[in-house]
Formats: sequence, structure tokens, C-alpha cells
Amino acid sequence: MSETKLATLAISWYDDNARDLPWRVPGVGAWPILISEAMLQQTPVARVLPVWRQWVDRWPEPAGLAAETPGEAIRMWGRLGYPRRALRLHECATALLTRHGGRVPEDLDELLALPGIGSYTARAVAAFAYGQRHPVVDTNVRRLVARAVAGEPDAGPATRPADLVATAELLPPEPAVAARASAAFMELGALICTARSPRCGGCPLAGSCSWFGAGRPAVPTGPTRRPQRYAGTDRQVRGLLLAVLRDSSGPVPTQRLDLVWSDEVQRSRALAGLVQDGLVELVGDACVLAGEGRAG
Repeated sequence: MSETKLATLAISWYDDNARDLPWRVPGVGAWPILISEAMLQQTPVARVLPVWRQWVDRWPEPAGLAAETPGEAIRMWGRLGYPRRALRLHECATALLTRHGGRVPEDLDELLALPGIGSYTARAVAAFAYGQRHPVVDTNVRRLVARAVAGEPDAGPATRPADLVATAELLPPEPAVAARASAAFMELGALICTARSPRCGGCPLAGSCSWFGAGRPAVPTGPTRRPQRYAGTDRQVRGLLLAVLRDSSGPVPTQRLDLVWSDEVQRSRALAGLVQDGLVELVGDACVLAGEGRAG
């Protein structure tokens, strides 16, 4: 079976089984797709959906977000996690306004040149918003290709140039069909060809999957690393501090932040980290979200 036949099988499955997600609606636009890709990194779809809708409703075009302070982007990010992504989206919106007249460019090199837009996101936007033929390779796709083509149980911890080449070889020549194949590969990896409990019996690629045909050697049966602890960590303290600032319409005295966490050393360290990351600014004896110390 030819490798592009894998794409045909994946697309057929995708057409019948893909999740109904709003950023997949035809004509949704490149900017909402870009927002979705930024939010979905390391974050489940269920958590992204309500925040994505709020962002798209409020800022349907990059110019709207660029006109706000970075702090407002952080505020709207809510508890989605990894709030520096909100800063990067604000920087991206500003660059889109100044460099491209408020429009998300189609050219891959121009997408890659935008602040906060990495290799994966640039290719995802080019493929899913503009129907271009690019390998869109995330963790799920790397795992799917490693199993189906190379017969390996997994593809390693990071995307390599070889992963892009291997995925590109699976894409049909027609750009629009290739873009749909990329979406299908991602969905199969997310729903069927999962890391720990792959549902090979329901996979449309099982008949031509090298790994399945070899008897699924060395199938992962447990976590490769212990889950990261959250309670009591600096990350939790940072989240608590940000929550107070998000809920405030003005500067928050540091004395009020002192009530958030009893450990002064850890609290000070977490706050210093927020300032260093550009999420928070110190204004005298108070704190504000980024950019809000200069607002008004």
C-alpha cells in the first residue's frame, strides 16, 4: 500500500468521526485558527473551548487585541494555564497590525517571522486556514507516523527535521487534500493512536500499520515520568497571584497579595518570576498586569 494511501484512509475516517470544533468550521478565518492553535498547546480541548469563544467574540480581528494592553490579554486568558501564551498572542496581534495591515499572512516564512509563532503553529495556520501543503507535526502526529510507517512504539520527546520529512511524504500532492490529511492525522493521534491505550481495533490504518502488524512491540503500558506536582509549587502561587490581579480593575497593593500565600519567601519568588516573565509590573507599592501601569 502506498504511503499516500494512509492519507486517504485517514481522511475517510476523519470525515465520519472528527470532533465538531468551532475553529474547524469552513470560513472561520486565519486569526481564530491561530488563536486556537496557541491555546491548544499543552491544554485539553474542553478547557480551550470557552476561552477561545470569549477571545474570538471580543477580538475577531488582530487589530482589536493589539489596541488593548497586554494585561487585558492576560485577564481574558483566565485560568487556561501558561499565561505567557497570552502575551505572545498580544505581541503577534501587534506585529500583524504593523507588518501586515491586521491580516494573518499566507506565506509560511512570514508566519514564522511573527513573534510567538513557532514551526508547528506556522504550519498549522498555513494548512488549516489557507489549505496549503505543509507537514503539521505535533506529538500525536509524530506518534502516529512512527507507528504506522517506522513500526516504532513512539517517536521520542521532541520534533526533529526527520519527523517533518516523514510526515510530508504521507501527504497527497493536492494542497487542500494534504491539509485535510494533516487534520486527520492529528485527530487520529489524539483519539485513536493514543500513547498509553491505543484503540487499534478502531483504527482505519491498522491494516497497513507497521507497528500493529508487528504485534505492537514494546507498547507503553504506564507513564514514562511521574506527573508534575501542582499543589504547593511556585506555579500554584503564581496562579493565585495572577488571579487577584486579573480580578482587579486597578493596582493591587502588595499587602493584599501577602494574603494570598503565607510563605513569604515562596510568595516573593513567585511574584518576582511573574515580573521577570513580563506578566506583572510593579508600580510603587502595588502590582498591575502587564501594560496597565501605563494605561490611562
